[in-house]
Amino acid sequence: MKILVLLPTLVLYILGFYLLCNVLYLLFFALAGHRRQQVEPANAQAAPLRMCVLMPAYHSDAVIQETGPAAVRHAYPGRFDVHVIADGLQPATVEKLRQNGAGVVEVVFEKSTKGKALLAALDSLPPDAYDVAVILDVDNEMAPGFLAQVNQSFAEGYRVVQGHRTAKNLDSPFAVLDACNEEINNHIFRQGHASLGMSSALIGSGMAFEYGYLHRLLRDIGDTPGEDKELDFRALKDGVKIAYLPDAYVYDEKIPNSKVFANQRTRWLATQQEFLSKYFGEGIRQLGQGNLDFADKVVQSMLLPRILLLGILGVLVVLSLLWPVGPGPVFWLLLLAGAGAALLLALPARLYTRQVGRAMLHLPVALGAMLLAILQLKKAKTSFMPTPHAASAPGSTMRSEV
Repeated sequence: MKILVLLPTLVLYILGFYLLCNVLYLLFFALAGHRRQQVEPANAQAAPLRMCVLMPAYHSDAVIQETGPAAVRHAYPGRFDVHVIADGLQPATVEKLRQNGAGVVEVVFEKSTKGKALLAALDSLPPDAYDVAVILDVDNEMAPGFLAQVNQSFAEGYRVVQGHRTAKNLDSPFAVLDACNEEINNHIFRQGHASLGMSSALIGSGMAFEYGYLHRLLRDIGDTPGEDKELDFRALKDGVKIAYLPDAYVYDEKIPNSKVFANQRTRWLATQQEFLSKYFGEGIRQLGQGNLDFADKVVQSMLLPRILLLGILGVLVVLSLLWPVGPGPVFWLLLLAGAGAALLLALPARLYTRQVGRAMLHLPVALGAMLLAILQLKKAKTSFMPTPHAASAPGSTMRSEV
C-alpha cells in the first residue's frame, strides 16, 4: 500500500522540480528582457554591403506574387538582389517574378525542406557575388530600413543576426494568439538573452548571415524540418554570437485557425525532440568548455511549450486539491502564477488590448490543438508540413504600432 503512495509522490516531486525549472527560466529571461543594453550610436553610416535576399517558396504561387515584388521594391542604398527559390511554382508565376525584377532558382526534391532549398540556391549562385544573405519566409515583408539595419550590424562585426519578426495580421483569434506567442518569444529568447550578452535565438526568417558562412552552415543540412535550429546549433558550436535587432522589423503572416496551429506545433515539437536527442550530449561537452550559449540552446529544447505548461499546472492544481499526494496546491498555484507572470512580463504593452483579451478565451482550444500536435509527432518525422499562407493578410495589422 505504501508503494501506491510513494511512487506517485516521487513522480509528482520530480515533475514539480522540472516544471519549477521551466517557470524560473521563463521568469529570469522575461525580467532580463526589460534590461535593455545601452547601444552606442554608430559614428558614421556603414558602407552598403552586397545583399542577397533568399525567399524559399513551396507551392505558394499567390502569396509570392505579392511578397516577391514587394521585396524587390525595398529601399536600400547598396546593391541587393532578391532570389525566389521556386519549389513547385507554376511557370507563369516564375515568369511574372522575373518580370518584376526577382531572380528565380527552380528546385525539385523528392522530399522538400527549406534547408535543402536554401543550399541548392547558394550552390547555384556565384560564391563571391554577395557579402550578406538574408532569409525571408514566403509571406514575409521587410519594414522600411530593415536591410540598412542589417548592413549596420554586419559593419560592426557580427556574422549572424536575427531581426524582429512580428505579425502582419490580427484577423482571427488564433492569429492574435500566434502574434502574442511571437512577441513573447522575441522578448524571452532574443531580447532577454541579448540583454545579458548572450546569443539570441534564430527564428527561421528575418535572419541574416555572412554569405559564405551560411553556405558552409548549410552543408549536409539533410531533411530536418528545423533548419533554423540546426543553423543555431552549428553557429553556436563555432562560437559565433547571434545578434538581435529589436527595431529591424519583418512582418509575418499569422495562423488563421486551430487546425493550422496544430500542424505548426506538431512540426515545432518534432524539431524540439529531434535536436534535444541530437545535441544533449554535445551540450554537456560544450558547457564543460565554457560555451554557455550552446548549453543554453540545449536547455531551450528541454522546455515545455508554454500553453502545455499552463495546462499541466492547471490540472495539477485541481489534482492536488482532490488527491493530497506530492507537493501541495500552494506549490502548484505559485508555479502557475509564476508562469503567468513571466508571459505577462514578456508581452509588449501594445498587446494589452481587448482584442487580445478576447483571443485568450480560445486558450482551451489551443491547448486541445497542442495535445493533438503531440499525437501527430510521428507524422512530422515522415512528411513535409509547411504552414499554408493566404495571398494577402486581411484584417487589422500591427504595422502602425511598431
